[in-house]
Amino acid sequence: MRGMTASALAAPADGMAAGGKPRSAGRVIDTHTHYFPRSFLEMLGKDGTAEGAEYVETPEGFFVQAAGFRNGPMPSRFWNLEERLADMDATGITMQVLSLTSPMTYWASPGLSERLSRAYNDACAEAHRQYPERFIGLATLPMPDIDRSLRELERARALPGIHGLYMGTHINGRDLSDPDFLPIFQAAEAAGLPIFLHPLIVLGGARLKPFYLNNLLGNPFEAAVAAAHLIFGGVLDRCPDLEVSLPHAGGALPILAGRLDHGARVRKEGRHMPRPPSDYLRRFTYDTISHSPEILRWLIAQVGVDRIVLGSDYTFDMGYDRPLGLLDVLGLAPDDRAMIVECTPARILGLAEAAPAAR
Repeated sequence: MRGMTASALAAPADGMAAGGKPRSAGRVIDTHTHYFPRSFLEMLGKDGTAEGAEYVETPEGFFVQAAGFRNGPMPSRFWNLEERLADMDATGITMQVLSLTSPMTYWASPGLSERLSRAYNDACAEAHRQYPERFIGLATLPMPDIDRSLRELERARALPGIHGLYMGTHINGRDLSDPDFLPIFQAAEAAGLPIFLHPLIVLGGARLKPFYLNNLLGNPFEAAVAAAHLIFGGVLDRCPDLEVSLPHAGGALPILAGRLDHGARVRKEGRHMPRPPSDYLRRFTYDTISHSPEILRWLIAQVGVDRIVLGSDYTFDMGYDRPLGLLDVLGLAPDDRAMIVECTPARILGLAEAAPAAR
């Protein structure tokens, strides 16, 4: 999927004041970070072998393989909490929101997928128990099996430190508008659990294999396709209080909103829409991983600063190793900066929120 370390944003500042103190007076919540707990990796390596999965440690880092997908080499800070804390302290991050990454658990048989999901969710809860002010988690579900997913959602929501769900942009090729998944969205809404989406086995096939285009283009396209299915498929209408967060600054969705509106007006496929697709843009939150101050400034103007949340993609090379640097370049007003780094993440994740309140 991606390489081993996170790359720096080309910015003159890194969000730190003199003496290594964060510039923000409150918490700085990184909503987009990835975590591979050892308990999960060991279960995948042991129980997943019969289903074609593999977990291998090498001097260069560890590798995870499943369903023909290989991720790595990855460094020990993917699972080592003390190393993560050192990185967080160095970059002004006070809290990370932990989430899984490819290959997820959807490739596994129903029973193994459920066991892997439980192992991951329990590990997130344990990270929170150890460092309650530094880590919270997004639960993963064995999504191909609806009943097992609902069962694990109900179990995981009661775990300490679980404040949302982490979900692929599709489930083994089935899009999120598939009616079978609606009960999961409804259960998440009822539980007050936001859903954070992430690309998984992106569209594009062989055409995106050269030049790392599967990530450079595939990931932002995946976010747009998944969001469009939630909009056109009526999921957001049926779940009016459900919070959904899009990675990579929403990918291609925001800039294509006008095209979606036009298609909904002139094409029969969009005549069922109760209102223009662009009206749903504020139903999503968007992380800051745009790699462009100009694009993030434009996105803020389109959806409002209260719909933007800090993200780093820790610890991949396609993310930021100093995620506050981009906000420094933007020169935001203090209240707007606080909205992005603390107030909006705290609100959607059900954490105690500090002023200023969301607009």
